[in-house]
Amino acid sequence: MRDDTRRRDRWYPPVVIAVLLAIMAVGTINNLVRNPQPRLVADGIPGVVASRAESSLSSSDPKYADLYQHALADLDGLTLPNGATLAGWNGPWRYVWPRDASFVAVARCAIGQYDEALHVLSFLDSVRPTSGRWEARYTETGGRVNDGRPKQLDGSGWVLWATWFCHAGGKYWDLVRESADQIVDELGPNGLPGASSDYWERPETQVTLGTVAPLLTGLRAAVRIATDQQHPAEAARWRTAAETLSKATDRVFGPDYPRTPPVATSFVAPGVEPIGLNGGADAIVTVLGPPFAPARPVVTTAIDDAHAVLTQPNGGVTPGEVWRADGVSWTPQTALFALSAAARGDRATADKLLSWLDKHRTSTGALPEKVNRDLEPAGEAPLAWTAALVVLADSALQNPLPIP
Repeated sequence: MRDDTRRRDRWYPPVVIAVLLAIMAVGTINNLVRNPQPRLVADGIPGVVASRAESSLSSSDPKYADLYQHALADLDGLTLPNGATLAGWNGPWRYVWPRDASFVAVARCAIGQYDEALHVLSFLDSVRPTSGRWEARYTETGGRVNDGRPKQLDGSGWVLWATWFCHAGGKYWDLVRESADQIVDELGPNGLPGASSDYWERPETQVTLGTVAPLLTGLRAAVRIATDQQHPAEAARWRTAAETLSKATDRVFGPDYPRTPPVATSFVAPGVEPIGLNGGADAIVTVLGPPFAPARPVVTTAIDDAHAVLTQPNGGVTPGEVWRADGVSWTPQTALFALSAAARGDRATADKLLSWLDKHRTSTGALPEKVNRDLEPAGEAPLAWTAALVVLADSALQNPLPIP
C-alpha cells in the first residue's frame, strides 16, 4: 500500500485554513446583515454657522479652532429660548436628556458662559422629580415622553455634578436635596443601587457601572454643595452614602470595573479565585477618574485597558465590549476618552482622539453621533453630548478642571 502521509501533511493544513476562513466569512456576512451600515440623518442644524460662537473664546490649540467654534455654535443652536437643550435637532433626538443637558451646562461653565449654563439648569430644575427617578428624557416644553423607556437613576448624579460645577447649589438647593436623597434611598444592603437603565438606553436586570459611576460623582458633588451652603446634616448623610457606594463599587466592580459585576461560573481549588464572567469593558469607566473623581492608579489602568479594548478598526470607540459588534464608533464615548486623557494629563491620547473627531465631522462641520465602517459620519448631527465633551476636553487641555 502506498504511504500518503507526506501528501496529507501537504494538503491538510490548507484545507483546514480554507474551512475556517469560510466559517469566518459566513459569520461576518451574518453580522453585517444583522447590523447594517448606519447612515447620516442630516449634515447639521439648518442656518447654524460657527460665527455664532463668541469670538473671544478660542481653542487651546489652533488646529482645533474650527472644531471648537462649530461645537459651541451647535450648542447655541440646540439650546432653545426656554433653556431646553436638545440632544439633537431631528426626530427621536429632539428631546432633553438630563445627562446631555448636564454636560452642556458644565461645558458652558468651563468656558465662563455662566448665564447660558444657568439657563440650562433652570430648565432641568423646572422638570425635576420631587421624588423618584428622573425621566430618561423630556420634551422641549418639559413634558414626559411616553415611549416606554424606563426612568433612569443616573440622571440624579449628572445634574448634581453640573449644579456643583456651576456653583449653583444655593440657587437650586431643592434640586440638590431631592436628587441626592434619591440616590441615598436607592442604595441597598450591599451598598449599591438596584438595576436601572443608563446611557445605553435599554432595560437592565442588574446594576451597571453606567449607573454607579455618575451616582458617585453626584454624591461627592452634593457633599461639596451642602458644605458650602452650610447644611451639615445633609453633608454628613450624603458623605456616608458616598463612602458606602465607593467601597461597594471597588469591592464588586474592581479592579477592572466592567459594565456589570463579575459573575462566578466555576470554582477551582480552595483558596483560588473563581473563574467569572462580566459585562466587559464600558466607556463609562472614564467617569471613575478625572475630571469626575480623584485619580487612582487602579482606575487609570482600567481606563487605559478599556480604551484599548473598545477602540474600533476605524479609530473611534464603541460604547462597550458587549455592544453590538458592527465596527461602528460612537462619538460621545470617543470624546469621553479624550476628556479623560486631557484631565489626567495624557495630552498625546487627547490630541489623537480630538483629531479623529475633527477629521470625521459632517460637510457642514457638525459632530455626528457615529462614524461608520466606511469612515463616514452617521446618525444624528450635531449631537449635544459630543459637542459638550469636545469643549470640555479642550478646556481640560488649557487648565485643570475642578474635581468633586
